[in-house]
Amino acid sequence: QVQLVESGGGSVQPGGSLRLSCTATSTIGTIINMAWYRRTPAKAHEFVAMVLADGSTNYAGAVKGRFTISRDNAQNTLSLQMNNLRSDDTGVYICNGYAGNPPRSYWGQGTQVTVSS
Repeated sequence: QVQLVESGGGSVQPGGSLRLSCTATSTIGTIINMAWYRRTPAKAHEFVAMVLADGSTNYAGAVKGRFTISRDNAQNTLSLQMNNLRSDDTGVYICNGYAGNPPRSYWGQGTQVTVSS
């Protein structure tokens, strides 16, 4: 199985920054792709950013240029650096890993991010 545990959430004022981390453990081999999703008051399930097995990244338009996703394979961690945060970034940020044979998605419990003045 794959276990994903997020950390780093909190409260910040608009324009501030936060860094989220996701620690992954897998008993079924390499986690292929990893991503961040979020659950906000406006959207129940929204893609934020992804890092593929080859290291390439994809971002949702709403966060492009403000958020940076990175992965440390040696430490089995996924990070999300969030800058210039806005109130509509408020939500629960959830770590996703794609692994197994056949591969399927695994999800963390999420970490709360609140952007408010």
